[in-house]
Amino acid sequence: MFTDKWWINVITPCAIIFTIAYYFCVSTFKKWEKLNVPYIKPVPLFGNFLKVALGKDHPLEFYNKIYYEFAGHKYAGVYQMRTPLLVIMDPEIINDVLIKNFSSFPDHGITVDFEVNPLANHLFNMENPQWKTMKNKLTPAFTSGKLKVMYDQIKGCGDELMKNIDGCLNKNGNEIEVKDIIAKYSTDVIGTCAFGLKLDAINNDESPFRKHGKVIFTPSLRFLIGQLCALINPGLLKFVRVKVFPQETTDFFQAAFKETMTYRLEKNIVRNDLVNHLMQARNDLVLNTDLPKHEKFTETQIVANAFVMFAAGFETVSSTISYCLYELALNKSFQDRVREEIQLKLSKNDGQINHELLMELHYLDMVLAETLRKYPPLVVLPRKASQNYRLPNDSLIIEKDQKIIIPVYAIHHDSKYYPEPEKFIPERFSAEENAKRPNGIYLPFGDGPRICIGKRFAETEMKLALVEMLTKFEVFPCEKTEIPLKYSDKTITLGPKNGIWLTFKRIN
Repeated sequence: MFTDKWWINVITPCAIIFTIAYYFCVSTFKKWEKLNVPYIKPVPLFGNFLKVALGKDHPLEFYNKIYYEFAGHKYAGVYQMRTPLLVIMDPEIINDVLIKNFSSFPDHGITVDFEVNPLANHLFNMENPQWKTMKNKLTPAFTSGKLKVMYDQIKGCGDELMKNIDGCLNKNGNEIEVKDIIAKYSTDVIGTCAFGLKLDAINNDESPFRKHGKVIFTPSLRFLIGQLCALINPGLLKFVRVKVFPQETTDFFQAAFKETMTYRLEKNIVRNDLVNHLMQARNDLVLNTDLPKHEKFTETQIVANAFVMFAAGFETVSSTISYCLYELALNKSFQDRVREEIQLKLSKNDGQINHELLMELHYLDMVLAETLRKYPPLVVLPRKASQNYRLPNDSLIIEKDQKIIIPVYAIHHDSKYYPEPEKFIPERFSAEENAKRPNGIYLPFGDGPRICIGKRFAETEMKLALVEMLTKFEVFPCEKTEIPLKYSDKTITLGPKNGIWLTFKRIN
């Protein structure tokens, strides 16, 4: 009798706990079935995300599998852990979400605890109406007129890049790991043009901006835990309070930007750059005593937007330039054609590389567009519904707060839109081909009102670096060149796992 009762006292609470836990793990898994949305059968707690959570699959592979498994469907349902996501694959619906009916999908829907991660409270993660307010304050920093003013500053960084390449060749022979050396260049460009700081990361391997820049794009275990918690239940973030970046990195960027602002105020320095616009935003949105409390921003949000401009300004640019050099090294005929175009324009421009010349390099534009097609910085674009929305000519109602994923990499590699997608073919982006292409299938910078505000700045920076290098060097594969490239699962953007090694040969 005693033994039987003891087992009952143990089994009963265990069974109750197990039942509650199991219900929690599967409670969201009926959504797509009820809405008659095609989906993959999930497993408890992990949904369809088990291999990614265990590090066996790159997110790129995960979304590619979804995209091709549901080929022919306009959308499909998946479960990232317990979170139901609607993956949209139809270009018309994508165009609808990003542009035509943007007001129903204005936010990225990324769950972050801003109290624990103050640097994350920036333009990319902000929701309406704060996003729109901040965007309007920062967009004027990237007009074509401002780009012309900043060109000489970018050119100065390009000159230092060429000196550094020469130094590497003299020291190490003709093989260079281009991702690292270009990242130093892009770090200096964003530091000089956006913040008025001469970082000298190109010549200083111990540059603190370069050091902390590497940290923010290399997710730590704490970052991965935070992501998984958000996908299991966003409320968990309030309990686990996971820091995305080490405190040292957060403190560094906060101090660096505050010191820049203080110095300018004390010296009465005014420049037409991003810092000036952020300082004006601070005056209008933080210090303005006439502003209603619910419309006010914080000092931390101003710093966070300086931070995100720095982060986006160096990582995506350096990756794209590196991938472009890689493809030109493997496809010599395209490299020669780019160089011929540059030389022709230089001969008509008194040999001067300036902003006007960069705007005339249309074949180089095609090469960069094809690079961004094949290697988009973000493999997916997230969105969140701000209200119930019925898809046109469809029975599906996307419910308020539903999270959406647009699989950019998979769309960019769909042979239906880009024949032989693994081949590098710049002519896909000729004026004639662009005119044939439907909207919603080329999204390296996003699209619509939330398109990357630094797009033109990034393009100028990339073109200048490529012109400088390709007029002085030919690039070739070497023994260390990885074919095909493997992607790192330790970066939040599409980065090469083992770097990009190429041979540089001086042009006499």
